[in-house]
Amino acid sequence: MVEAGRISKWLSENGFEHESLGPDRSGVEMLKVDRDFLIPIATALYAYGFNYLRCQGGYDAGPGQELVSFYDLTKVSDYSDRPDEVRIKVFLPREEPRIPSVYWIWKTADWQEREAFDMFGIVYEGHPDLKRLLMPEDWVGWPLRKDYISPDFYELQDAY
Repeated sequence: MVEAGRISKWLSENGFEHESLGPDRSGVEMLKVDRDFLIPIATALYAYGFNYLRCQGGYDAGPGQELVSFYDLTKVSDYSDRPDEVRIKVFLPREEPRIPSVYWIWKTADWQEREAFDMFGIVYEGHPDLKRLLMPEDWVGWPLRKDYISPDFYELQDAY
């Protein structure tokens, strides 16, 4: 069993359901959150002082396994040499990777959620403009999934 960190203990004391994953190799506390609890926990962490979404992205845990949407949060203030950090991970079923958008909490999620959608097919519900960012709109599939098979041929249309 992983010992809960300071932020995990605070969330538990305030009734927010999650699982502590322990610290990463650089000491950042990691939390596993169910997609249904992402918005309440994200809102609570914002109110707690995590005012900066430094990085949001996705990754594929492996063929047939879950997709993961992660959020690296930082508490930015003028009085800290080393700001507090926390990482939230939401594990999603490969067949239906849907999750609420955090765009309305941290505007920096805009293009980051679009990139995770484009590369992994994670649908961020409530995002104001969720569309492909890197691939053409008519591209079939999600290129960074580990079970993705590249097409033998792709014709660029209207490319001039």
